[in-house]
Amino acid sequence: MGVRFLKMAVIYIVLGIGIGIYMGATLNFALTSVHAHTNLFGWATLALCGFTYLRFPKAAASRLAQWHFWLQGIGLPIMLVSLSFIANGYDQEWLSTIKRIGESVAGSGILVFAVNVFLNVKETNAAVTKGTPAEERGITID
Repeated sequence: MGVRFLKMAVIYIVLGIGIGIYMGATLNFALTSVHAHTNLFGWATLALCGFTYLRFPKAAASRLAQWHFWLQGIGLPIMLVSLSFIANGYDQEWLSTIKRIGESVAGSGILVFAVNVFLNVKETNAAVTKGTPAEERGITID
């Protein structure tokens, strides 16, 4: 599950940086909020969730992790696409409603992640590695 989150996070950083490059090239900064949400809610949040799931396999194996993945995977694109339209002046009531639905779904994913962390992330069930590859070959780094 952690790898799936990291791959989804990479999609968002590429998209977020692309939006930033577009804004800089056109000097049209209407998508600033979309850029920020893409990088923070997409890239940063999903990457941290992915690393959490890699470090704590019990949390990654839970049904909560699956719910988290799908809620984020569905809600975040809905939120970002509708926010993009709104930022470009297409603000109609139905579009604001769609954005709120996307935000609610993605936000629910974060709440599910929080529950998963409190139930399944404990020091005793952390994935333990046997040291760095260099140490396993007998090489010490001072």
